[in-house]
Amino acid sequence: MSTRIKSAAVAIVIAIIALILHNTFIFNLFIGFISVVAVFEIFRATGMDKFKYQAIACYVFAGLDALMPVFYKHGLLYFVSYRLYLGLYVLAMCILYLYDHKNFKYDNFFFMMGATVLLSYSFGTLINMSNMEVGGVFLIVLTLAGAWLADSGAYFVGRKFGKTHPWPEISPNKTLEGLIGGVVCNGIFLLIISFVYDVILKGASVRYVMVFFAGMACALIGLVGDLTASMIKRQTGIKDYGNIMPGHGGIMDRFDSVILVAPFMYYLISQGLILK
Repeated sequence: MSTRIKSAAVAIVIAIIALILHNTFIFNLFIGFISVVAVFEIFRATGMDKFKYQAIACYVFAGLDALMPVFYKHGLLYFVSYRLYLGLYVLAMCILYLYDHKNFKYDNFFFMMGATVLLSYSFGTLINMSNMEVGGVFLIVLTLAGAWLADSGAYFVGRKFGKTHPWPEISPNKTLEGLIGGVVCNGIFLLIISFVYDVILKGASVRYVMVFFAGMACALIGLVGDLTASMIKRQTGIKDYGNIMPGHGGIMDRFDSVILVAPFMYYLISQGLILK
């Protein structure tokens, strides 16, 4: 327990520093690090890391995707558009596929590219939030809370009332009663965070009704991400994706729900459904 508390404390301090510096390249480096490590953990879990050169190409793309917005923000390298470096990445993977076709099969080819682009895109939406003119830090915090706090509500409600286990083979500790409690609590948690930002900190006006429903939706969407990541662990026979956070596991163990929640929240934010 002491190890979990210490590693969590370190992670919180790092996260706070990253949020304080959300308008600088440090935040991009932070997200780039998370993206690259997440891709690495997925490849290691599924055995894709044995394809050394293909894996390197994927890591480079994940890191580059997080860093390019820094240049765009300062009016630099606009000619190196997302479509350009995505196309170069796909081209490189195709060349490596042809070069190593006896060992590197089509399912490896599509899995590695799909996982890399998915993870890079998902974490990249946090960078997009940080670059917004209004409420950057608040929007990131709200998104991460939407992905993570449902577990707390689900834990306490499930511990008190949980009896039904709908996914015993995937996540035996989760209960239907806990899920319902987590969904409702998540909506309330996001309302509280929004109230603090809007009223106490005098931030931008918030659409509270939408925030409440977004919180409940995040709990369900995050659960899908959590169960999907858990299923991969079950099928690959591993307990954790890594040990970068002692007592907590790897990046994928902590950010599995964020992978789906972040793009969802970014869509709502970009459509003006969270802030007035």
